[in-house]
Amino acid sequence: MSIWYHIGKKQDDFGQVWLALSILCWSFSGLVEIVSWENMGLGLHFKEGFRSIFSLLNSLFILLALPWFRYLPKPFEPLIKSNFWPYVIGVPFVFALLPTLHKMFLASTASIISELDVYYAILTLFFLGFVLWESFVKRRLPLLGWLSIITVFITLLAQMYKLLDDTINLLLFSAIFKTSLIMLFFALALSWVKELTETVIPAPHQLKLHFFRKSGLPNKENFQVSMQGFSRNEDRVVSLTPALYKLFKLFAERKLVEADGWLEIKPKNFDVSKTYDINDHNELKRLISALLDGLFGKNCWTKDKHFVPLKTTLFEMSEQRERKIRLLLPKENITIENEG
Repeated sequence: MSIWYHIGKKQDDFGQVWLALSILCWSFSGLVEIVSWENMGLGLHFKEGFRSIFSLLNSLFILLALPWFRYLPKPFEPLIKSNFWPYVIGVPFVFALLPTLHKMFLASTASIISELDVYYAILTLFFLGFVLWESFVKRRLPLLGWLSIITVFITLLAQMYKLLDDTINLLLFSAIFKTSLIMLFFALALSWVKELTETVIPAPHQLKLHFFRKSGLPNKENFQVSMQGFSRNEDRVVSLTPALYKLFKLFAERKLVEADGWLEIKPKNFDVSKTYDINDHNELKRLISALLDGLFGKNCWTKDKHFVPLKTTLFEMSEQRERKIRLLLPKENITIENEG
């Protein structure tokens, strides 16, 4: 209830609510194992039935959580984000639940019915494995990504032992995969907090730039900018193409040398006799995109949370709408290494 109220209702993020409910299903499933059904006058088919129902609910809640993940695999993102996703996961759930209820109350012994939750779990593992991998890798946590793949594989083995009715190995692998998945869910939540703190764009007075060249392969130089002011006070070095480096350095030089430091963007109806500093707004977009790729990784940033804040921190436009732009950072926060 606390997770639902603080995260689901207040922050409108029900992904962690669904994951919490899936873990709760494991708790109820464990309770089913310790209840003495014979003393209650109920057969073992009730125990197996409740175990299957909680397994189905666990898988359903995990699948319901997937659309709330920030990073999704490109091949599956349109499906998971679509309005058809509840039907994609809901229809198999109903077709697995109804025979299970039929078995519980009519004491059916058909083995295929008792294992329908296994097939639904395999469907869940297929999507969950890809989503966890994408989430951890995009947050630059590859070891957790590999751990999630191993955990999914162990979970799959546990489902196979359930089909084979191997009780001892089933209990062993179930204990391993449930513990591992719970830890992965906690790690996922912590990685979200870690990403949130590491991707906060600093204010102009907090950000420092240092321009320099670094020798690479023979007859080739790397054009780099060191950006300081992000979390943990670490210098983040971004490599740029010569053209983008030249443009960014021009902003810095103009800021250091001239009083106003403006650069002019070429208008559509431009004066052919005049030289402009920037050809069009696309040059600025490419520069900011390259900086974000170097800071956070390609495709690991968004327009609202990263592109716009970084642009606001770095640059300011002329209030007179003269198609002029300049670097917003203080002069003392900018250094250019002597490049000979």
